[in-house]
Amino acid sequence: MNGIFNFSTAGSIIMGVGALKKLGSEARKLGGKKVFIITDEGIAKAGILEKVKGILEKEGFEVGYFDKVIPEPPIDTVEDIAEAVKQDGYNLLIGLGGGSSIDATKAVSILVTNGGPIDKYVGTNLVEKPGLPTIMLPTTSGTGSEVTPIAILTDVKEELKKGVVSPYLYADVAIVDPNLTITVPPKITANTGMDALIHAIESYIAKKANKFTECISLEAIKLISGSLRTAVADGENIEARYNMSLGSLMAGVAFANAGVGAVHALAYPLGGQFHIPHGMANTLMLRYVMEYNVVSRMEKFAKIAEAMGENIEGLSIREAAQKAIDAMIALAEDIGVPTKLREVDIPEAAIPKLAEAGVKVTRLLSNNPRVLTLEDITQIYTNAW
Repeated sequence: MNGIFNFSTAGSIIMGVGALKKLGSEARKLGGKKVFIITDEGIAKAGILEKVKGILEKEGFEVGYFDKVIPEPPIDTVEDIAEAVKQDGYNLLIGLGGGSSIDATKAVSILVTNGGPIDKYVGTNLVEKPGLPTIMLPTTSGTGSEVTPIAILTDVKEELKKGVVSPYLYADVAIVDPNLTITVPPKITANTGMDALIHAIESYIAKKANKFTECISLEAIKLISGSLRTAVADGENIEARYNMSLGSLMAGVAFANAGVGAVHALAYPLGGQFHIPHGMANTLMLRYVMEYNVVSRMEKFAKIAEAMGENIEGLSIREAAQKAIDAMIALAEDIGVPTKLREVDIPEAAIPKLAEAGVKVTRLLSNNPRVLTLEDITQIYTNAW
């Protein structure tokens, strides 16, 4: 805890209700002339793409877009988008949507300037030079991808999610406007909200956590756990949406610096092999990884419980730590996110293959507070089934 640590984040963060009005001026600061928006069909159908496009066109920008990003974007898709962006001479990218659209935007940015294929950059610090300038506009309170140097893509052939990690993936500007999350349906609000909460938890207990990130992680846990139920039940409650946006942003800042661990590592194969949405996949693994990790960070688990509003007065440290796990289970149940693999039709026979894939995610497993073997991972999946 007394060692040297680094801290970095997006070039600029603009947060608050109505922050979207800053888009044009920020695009101009970055020298944008031809602007390309990367988003998904849901955002287009909700009218958000047209709203953002209209703001930019009104201020004199030439605007193109791709609105077919799918969850866990395939590598081939981002390579195709990058080729189109390069050919048509766009000089500023905007990631509009959830983590998939934002991650796709990051990948396109570096592909345009560094060349492909993207496989060259899978891993850490393999990108050679900066990408195109980017502005990120998150429409969910979940991934925190607008402030992380990570892009997660799907290798369809290998049925595995792969990560590109580089400081060149940080956005130049992240504009976080809670108004953009108002139309998110309850189910997506629940899944993405759990994703944000898990970022906060895992970054708090991670090996790479430090005094700076711990404060941010713990506040994010408090904000998200205190507002997620309301945001799911009443999506137009702007206070809940604000707290979720801020909590997700803080969790993203924290995990970009402290990293995440085994929950994410073991969730990746669920997305790659069974196309389970990322937030749901994380939640499916959360309880069972927490039960495995609790003995390594009991004091921190007790503080998590307290941040979630649990009364730990008079309890032993072990009892207080268990309260954190119980609170997580209750929250997931209250908002309807499954916590068992069988609930999402994953067969028990899939466990060995899942474990073999999970044990390969060494970048994340090495940051987990407790060492895991293949046998440990297999047992965790078995418990989750």
